[in-house]
Amino acid sequence: MARIVFTGGSGKAGRHCIPYLLAQGHKVLNLDLVPLPTPDGTGLSQDVYTLKTDLTDSGQVFNALSSHFNMAGYEGERVEKVDAVIHFAAYARNMLVPDNECFRGNVLSTYNIIEAAAKLGIPKVIIASSETTYGVCFTQGDSDYHEFPLEEDYDVDPEDTYALSKLCGEKTARTFARRFGIDIYALRIGNVVEPHEYATLFPSFLDKPETRKRNAWSYIDARDLGQICDLCLKKDGLGFQVFNATNDTITTRIPTAEYLKKECPNTPITREMDEWEAPLSNRKIRDVLGFKEEHNWRKYVQ
Repeated sequence: MARIVFTGGSGKAGRHCIPYLLAQGHKVLNLDLVPLPTPDGTGLSQDVYTLKTDLTDSGQVFNALSSHFNMAGYEGERVEKVDAVIHFAAYARNMLVPDNECFRGNVLSTYNIIEAAAKLGIPKVIIASSETTYGVCFTQGDSDYHEFPLEEDYDVDPEDTYALSKLCGEKTARTFARRFGIDIYALRIGNVVEPHEYATLFPSFLDKPETRKRNAWSYIDARDLGQICDLCLKKDGLGFQVFNATNDTITTRIPTAEYLKKECPNTPITREMDEWEAPLSNRKIRDVLGFKEEHNWRKYVQ
């Protein structure tokens, strides 16, 4: 059991990841601007306290990472040390705010979280990076990937503000992991799919697969993302690492190699891929962390 501070837990991914972590016996404090809803959206979570925190304010971040986890603790206990921080809070894409604010908010909040965790002696930080760092999702016009599969040693070269902010987060993580000798794992999270979205999204994914190039025909079930977070908590001693956080298989009805040859004929394939392997490959989290997906899209879509 770990004591975890989770930032952005009230968002699309967090409200599914936190219940998974609670089910594994962890204690969680949510740092967000709004309370944590239940995953089905029917009410507010009674199991997790939300501390309203401006993560671009370093003083608030240092205070929040050394805080009680609820009012009961505030009234009767000494503050216990945090075991890990999971940082998902961010502007979730471009065009929510002006580009400079997207960059400022995402980069500064990630810096503040990592700096505070390192200097407070918290031994593990997990940050949300993004599939957009591979440079196609928010490109201007049509762009090709350099190669398939997309793996963590890929020469990432984004051309948009959101992806650039995530790449800055990865570099910040590497810097502090090296200086303080702690574990900081960056998850390049794919297109997050909630349980109810299989019925609403996947028919168009399958009927018009050409629209999925931006996501490399890959996705991550929000509940499986919770499992990945838990596996990161359990795996110590890796220092700085980048992991693609995606499910196993391509979101087409055509096998991977056949589909990529048809859709991206000029993009080289650098190794033999599994028959249905997602082009944004999760091989590293399977090999290193032992990830085993529970929510393959074929269980929910006919």
